[in-house]
Formats: sequence, C-alpha cells, structure tokens
Amino acid sequence: MPEAPKSDVVIENNKQVLHFIEEVTTNADEIQKKVLAEILTKNAHVEYLQRHGLNGHIDRENFKKIMPAITYEDIQSDITRIANGDKSQILCSQPISEFLTSSGTSGGERKLMPTIEEELARRSQLYSLLMPVMSQFVPDLEKGKGMYFLFIKSEAKTPGGLPARPVLTSYYKSPHFKNRRPDPYTNYTSPNDTILCSDSYQSMYSQMLCGLCQNKEVLRVGAVFASGFIRAIRFLEKHWPLLCHDIRAGTINSQITDLSVREAVMKILKPDKNLADFVEAECSKDSWQGIITRLWPNTKYIDVIVTGTMSQYIPTLDYYSNGLPLVCTMYASSECYFGVNLNPLCKPSEVAYTLIPTMGYFEFLPVHRNNGVTNSISMPKSLNEKEQQELVDLVDVKIGQEYELIVTTYAGLYRYRVGDVLRVAGFKNNAPQFNFICRKNVVLSIDSDKTDEVELQNAVKNAVTHLMPFDAHVTEYSSYADTTTIPGHYVLYWELNVNGSTPVPPSVFEDCCLTIEESLNSVYRQGRASDKSIGPLEIKIVESGTFDKLMDYAISLGASINQYKTPRCVKFEPIVELLNSRVVSNYFSPKCPKWVPGHKQWNNMN
Repeated sequence: MPEAPKSDVVIENNKQVLHFIEEVTTNADEIQKKVLAEILTKNAHVEYLQRHGLNGHIDRENFKKIMPAITYEDIQSDITRIANGDKSQILCSQPISEFLTSSGTSGGERKLMPTIEEELARRSQLYSLLMPVMSQFVPDLEKGKGMYFLFIKSEAKTPGGLPARPVLTSYYKSPHFKNRRPDPYTNYTSPNDTILCSDSYQSMYSQMLCGLCQNKEVLRVGAVFASGFIRAIRFLEKHWPLLCHDIRAGTINSQITDLSVREAVMKILKPDKNLADFVEAECSKDSWQGIITRLWPNTKYIDVIVTGTMSQYIPTLDYYSNGLPLVCTMYASSECYFGVNLNPLCKPSEVAYTLIPTMGYFEFLPVHRNNGVTNSISMPKSLNEKEQQELVDLVDVKIGQEYELIVTTYAGLYRYRVGDVLRVAGFKNNAPQFNFICRKNVVLSIDSDKTDEVELQNAVKNAVTHLMPFDAHVTEYSSYADTTTIPGHYVLYWELNVNGSTPVPPSVFEDCCLTIEESLNSVYRQGRASDKSIGPLEIKIVESGTFDKLMDYAISLGASINQYKTPRCVKFEPIVELLNSRVVSNYFSPKCPKWVPGHKQWNNMN
C-alpha cells in the first residue's frame, strides 16, 4: 500500500466532500427528480418498462401512476432469464455485469440483485464520504491505520456465466478496492492478499498477525458486522500462542499455505521478542476485559454495524473494548448503497443514516405496526391501489413515522421493496435521517442470516416427523437467537406431549436439530457449513405447562387474552429467563447441514 497522502491534501479533500454533502442534502428533491429522469431516460426501451406501458415517460407523476411497487418474486422470472444467459435489455439498457447475492432469500435461495459496471463507482463514492465525516469528530486519523477484518465469501457462476456473489466480495475483488488510491481511511493493517484469501482460517490468521505486528499504528478497529469482529477476538483467544510464536520467530505458521498470503505477511512480519512477550502477557491474564485497548492502545473507536439485530452484540463489544465508541458509518444493501451516519459518535441506539439523494431514487411506504409480544412487523406481499398511492418521496417523509424503503436503481430495479423498516429521526437540510428499525418479517438472525416465521414453522414441521414413531408431538414452540455463545446459535424451545411408552432417545432430538438446519435457507446453511459464523442449532425441551406460564406472564404485562398468540421468537430477557428456568433437557445438531455455492437448480445443471 502506498503511503497515505499528507495532511493538507487530506484537509482539502475533506472540505470538498463535506461541501458535496451540504449541496446534495440541500437540493435533495431536485436531485431525486433528476436521478429518476436519468434512470428512466437510460432505460426507456427496456422490456420491463415497456411491458408496464411507461412509454418513455421520465417524470415522477407518470412513473408513480404506471409502475407498480414490487417484491423480488415479481421480477424473479426476468432475473432467471438474465441468469440463464438472455442478453436482451430486459431490466436495464446496460449489460448486467454480475449478480449480487442478497442475504435475504426467496424460496430458500439467496436473492440475485442485478448490477452494472458503473455501480462500483457509485459505491466507491459513498465510501469516500465516510472519512471526511469521521475526521470532524476524531482528529488525526490519517496518521495511523485501521485494523479491519474483511473477508470474501464463496461465489458461483450462473448458468449464463455471470458471477453471483455478495456485494462486499464483488467490491473487494474490484479494481476500485484492489488498486485504490492512497487514502487514510483505507490504509489497513491487512494486506489485500490476506483479505482476498478464500480460506477463512488463513485469512483470519494472517489478518490478525498483521494487526498485532502493527499494534501501535492502529487508530481504529472494525469489521462489517459486530458479529464478525467478535469472532476475530474469539479467534485471538483461541490462537494467540501460535500468533506469539510467529511474532517472536519472525516466521509464519505452516498452516498458512497460500503463497501470496505468506509473501504479503512476510513484508510486515519481523522477529520481535518484546512484542511477543507483551501479547503473551496480556492474553495469558484471566480477564479479557478491555483486551482491545490493551493490545491496540491507540484505538479511538470500533467501526462495526450495531443497528438492527446486531445490537445484541453491544454488551460483548463494550466488555472487550472497555466501552470504546461503537461507530456505524454507513447504510447499504445488495440492492443499493443508501446513506451515511453524519453523527458517527452518537450512541448505537441513536444512529441515524442520512440518505444520499444521488445513489438511487427513494420512496417510502408508511408502516403501521402490529404491537404484539414479538413486536415484529409484517408487511403485505403486494400493495393495493390505496397503499400504492400512500408512497411518499424522500423529502416528504414525516418525523417519527416508520416507513418501508422502496428503491429505483440505475441497475434495473424499479420501485423495488427492499424490506427494511426505517423511522425518520430528523433532517439534514432537506434530506431525512433514518433510524434502522428492522428487516420486515425476520424473527431470527445471528450474522447475515435472516429467518422468517414461515420458514421456521416449515423447518419445525419437517423435524417433528422424527418424533412420530414414539407417539410424541410438539404442542408449542418458540425460538431465540442466543449470542452469549460465539458464534451465536439458534435455540428452539419445545414443549412436548408424549403418549408412547418408549422415551425419545437423544439421537432422535439431534436428528430433529439437523433436519431443522437442513430445512433453513442457504444463507443460514452457508453460515454454518462454510463461514462458521453460526453455531449448531439447539433444541431445549421445557416442562409441560411452560407456554401457559408464558401466556400468563404476557397477560400480566397487558396483553389481551383474546388476541394472545405464542410468540414464535422471543427477545425480551424476562421471557427468555422464564423459558430457560423450565428446561429439562437440551440437544445440539450433530453436524453441519449441507451447503454448496450457487443456487440448487444451477448445481443440478450440467
């Protein structure tokens, strides 16, 4: 990596970026109008817009009147045609360069989001806003490095030969990342080759080794998600003796067989007995509280996503860091990169993202919550005419109101329902700032997995067939994402009715665990089998009458007895404690579920 530029260049660049943010947030509505017109002009002749009869209109009024708000299922047949090699202009006038695999699923498989070459530049632009914003709050960051644990994931090719991979894998493999200009925000302790290594153990080991070797230069640490950063610390907990050996000897462990990784690390690694002794002394202590600030003493903050389901990891991060600020810098998805956090040192519960109006055309559907015990939000699959008319533009949202985000992109998504629920927290000039509330319909999530109630119900239904020979039935169940273990894992609480005389053997409950895992979507199975970011699923059998007690408790808190439904997922600590206090036995999945990269149907094609 070339040296970072000198301070005056940084200051000038920061000024320009902050001016850009002022400008686009002030003129948000004009820019949105222009973005939509640009997208519709470029794609006027694509099949999808013609099919709906847009007839070359590029104004908002006709677009809103003619084009429906859609979900993935509405365009799945078009996506399949492109994936299978149809090169006609179906969704976009520019060639689809690859598919970005979403962590959301459809029919158990990752959704495929079309993208085009020019989107990489748009994503890079959003990344370029982060550092100038951050440097207003934390000075002198250009004088050190970031220790970020970044990884690529498995990718596949569609039958038509297009890559299908997660958005960050696409970005890290692109020239925009690999050949990036010297920039203080991308001056990392991890050489590119360690990030681009597909073996997750070798990648983690080499990145951790490089981070330790440069410990005094590290000013900020992070990963994409909070869960990923905690996995890195747990990796250190397990492997520090090997790492210390390498630092002391100036050699790299023979388990690291990737030659480009070895070469990149050896440019950084020098024998350093003092550093090895220091790391060993810190890691040998009984308590790992504050280990981040002990090993990397100049760290100013942790840069990880801790909004949405990732908020469950905040106490663990606070423990390991002695309460360093937790910074969420940006809001993005496979469909589109959306916005940035202009107040990065705020509390995690107050994080608000300012949507950048140049990234895509944004609309918002008002959300009306169903307040139950689960407090989950379910949205209708398709919108009727009245709901369609309720959609509002970026500048017209109201403070305090919750909305589902709907996006029109340069890459061929038109009025696409992203599935994120956002609450308006305020405005930066004329551009709204949003708290991320949740993904709609998601009940369980540990890492990038998202399991909804229907999928969970289906998985349980498949599993209980193992109980039939013993005349045993699941009378009630609920679930919980347990993040006290690292990696976190799904827990299911089952209350049974056993009529048979033969007790159900433990191996049968273990088979139930595995059947549930085999029935869940490919993102979950990849997290278990390939990324090792999710632990084995656990079934806890609870005493008879437990779910009656749960209902009594909910009613004592004010739930209506007539409307009470057993929550299929629990998050509220007292309820989790109640369930755990009545557990009579527990069982874990005995092995990883099956998973291969790509979609099932592609793997069946030869």
